[in-house]
Amino acid sequence: MSLHGKFTVFAKAASRWTGNATAFGLAVLVVVAWLVSGPMFGFSDTWQLVINTGTTIITFLMVFLIQNTQNRDTEAMQIKLDELIRATRMAENTLLDLEELDQIELDRLRDRYEELARQARQHADSRRGDAGARKSTLAKAGHAEDGKRPTRR
Repeated sequence: MSLHGKFTVFAKAASRWTGNATAFGLAVLVVVAWLVSGPMFGFSDTWQLVINTGTTIITFLMVFLIQNTQNRDTEAMQIKLDELIRATRMAENTLLDLEELDQIELDRLRDRYEELARQARQHADSRRGDAGARKSTLAKAGHAEDGKRPTRR
């Protein structure tokens, strides 16, 4: 098994273990033991350095494990979404690699889909005949009269 494969196996196991109640309880016990030992060491600089160094090292290493887990989860979810898009007859296959686009392109696509959603709502409202009720609902939800939320730019 390659180093990358070994790290993946280790990262999965470490994520599972550190993300459970036992690991949290153990961490709490370590902190409590450290606090209780304070008077024995006169709350010295060395006593403080022990907890500071320990937590810094653990945090530093956990960042890599968390990032690895997050990257794998995100990639797996992206592949699943890509498969749903690919398998849906009317879906636009051009949406398969959105994560590779820059922010300007993503904004353009978001605007396009917001417009499609607005048109779909208008069409549904006109079929139901409750466009007035829709405007009232939008106003309560903080939307403009055209159905769009204020942009976040």
